[in-house]
Amino acid sequence: MARLPLIDPEVMTGDVGKAMASLPVKLNIFRMMAHAETCMIPQMRLGGAILAKQELSHAMREMLILLVAKLEGGEYEWKQHVPIALGVGVTQAQVDALEAGFIAAPAFNDAERAMLAFATQSIESVRIDQAVFDTAHAHFSDREIVEAILAIGFYMTMARLTEATETDLDPAAGMSVFENAKGWDRK
Repeated sequence: MARLPLIDPEVMTGDVGKAMASLPVKLNIFRMMAHAETCMIPQMRLGGAILAKQELSHAMREMLILLVAKLEGGEYEWKQHVPIALGVGVTQAQVDALEAGFIAAPAFNDAERAMLAFATQSIESVRIDQAVFDTAHAHFSDREIVEAILAIGFYMTMARLTEATETDLDPAAGMSVFENAKGWDRK
């Protein structure tokens, strides 16, 4: 059971209430985030940009999110993002490798392995060795590198939110949240 009460979507008002009403599924992560009313909509906008508007491929982004969930112990994010990852082209072999912490698995191509090594250093030590940075940068544009860093940081925040508050797990919402995220910039 969550350490803080989940806010009932039916009692939310103002812009936060409108944003929650627009969601296809009233996920507990949003119900928990609603405690920080002034942060909820900006977080949703950033989350929507990460999910739907990056140059970084959807599959690479989802691999990064799963890696964050694995390394940070983000059970909520793992449960929600495995179906999204599979829906955008991540293979079951890749999901299994991420779950095992095996980022050098043959299931990944050279570019994916380079970005996963980059992400691992970012998550675990913040700073990234020059050789690891250069290897990732050989495969990904400047924009994609920065987008990866922002995606990693965002999902580290979400893992901390759900784990620190012990947010109750929802059934996986699948692609509905991903599809809905395209409009979060208008919230």
